[in-house]
Amino acid sequence: MTDSRSDRFVRSHLKTRHLVLLVELGRHGSIAHAAQAANLTQPGASKLLGELEHALGVQLFERLSRGVAPTWYGKVLIRRAGAALAEMDAAHQEVMELLSGLRGRVGVGTVLAPATGLVPKAINLLKERHARVHVAVKMSTSKVLVERLRGGELDLVVGRILDTEAADELNFEPLTDEPHLLIARASHPLMSRAGLKLEDLMEQCWILPPAGSILRDRLTALFLSHGLEQPPETVETLDMPVVASLLLNNDMVVALPAEAVQPYLDAGLLRALPFELGVSMDSFGIVTRKRHQLSPGAEAMLLALRDAAARIYPHYRAPTSPSPAD
Repeated sequence: MTDSRSDRFVRSHLKTRHLVLLVELGRHGSIAHAAQAANLTQPGASKLLGELEHALGVQLFERLSRGVAPTWYGKVLIRRAGAALAEMDAAHQEVMELLSGLRGRVGVGTVLAPATGLVPKAINLLKERHARVHVAVKMSTSKVLVERLRGGELDLVVGRILDTEAADELNFEPLTDEPHLLIARASHPLMSRAGLKLEDLMEQCWILPPAGSILRDRLTALFLSHGLEQPPETVETLDMPVVASLLLNNDMVVALPAEAVQPYLDAGLLRALPFELGVSMDSFGIVTRKRHQLSPGAEAMLLALRDAAARIYPHYRAPTSPSPAD
C-alpha cells in the first residue's frame, strides 16, 4: 500500500524540473552548472533544491567551498530521478513506436565475452526482424553497467549482479558460465612446451583486466596460491581490438573465455596454451529491472538475445514468461 506521506510528496511537491535538477546536480556537482544544464537560473535552482529538502526534511547535498556533493539521501534521489525521467522518455518513445511501426532506441550493456559473440548475433537477429530499431551498445564491467541500468540509462544488461543491495530491484536470466583459457598467438614459443607450469608463465607479459574486477581478483588469488607475485610485465585493458592486436604482434598472454576471441581461434591466429588455468567466472546473464515494462523495441531486443543464446549456449533455456516486468 502506498505511504500517504510519499503520495503527498509526489503529487503535491515533486515536479519534473525537480527531477531534471537532481540529475544535473549529480552529473555536475555544481549548482551553477546544473542550473545552466537544466535551463534554470542559479537562484531558481537553489530555490528548487531548498523546496525538495524542506519537503523531505533531510539534507540532500552538502554545500562545499567549490560546488556541492550529494549525501546518502541525495544519491538515492539522483538515482531515482534518473530512472523516472528515463521512464517518461521511454513512454514517449513507445507512443511514437506505436504510431509508426516498431522502431525507437534500445540501450544494451555488455561485459567482454558476450560483446564479441552473443550480443552481435542478437543485434543481427533484431535487425532482420525490425530494421528501424536503433541499438546503442555499451561495454564495461558488470558493476558499472548495472548502475546505469538502475539509473535508467540502459534497458538491458548482459552481465552479472554483484551488488547484493541491488539484487531485489533486478531480474536475472543466467546464460552460461565462463571457463577461461590462457590465450596467445599461434606461434608463441611456449605453445609446444610440455609440462607448462604457472612459474614458467611469469616471464611473459600478461594482458590483465582493470584492478578491482572479478577476473583480476581471481588471477591475483591464483598467483598468490602458488606463492607468486603479480607478473612483473603487464598491460591493463578491456578493449578487445587492443587485446587482439597485442596478442597477434607480441608474445603476450591473456586469460579469456574462448567466446571472446573465437574468430581468431577459428582462423588459427590465436590458440590456447597447454596449461589448465583453473579460473572461471560466475554465470553471466540477461539483467533487467523489476516492475519496469520494457518498450516494444527493448522487448524485441530481449527476445533476440534469448534466441541467440539458445543457438550459442547448449544448456540455455529461455524462460516461459514473456516479460521481465514482474
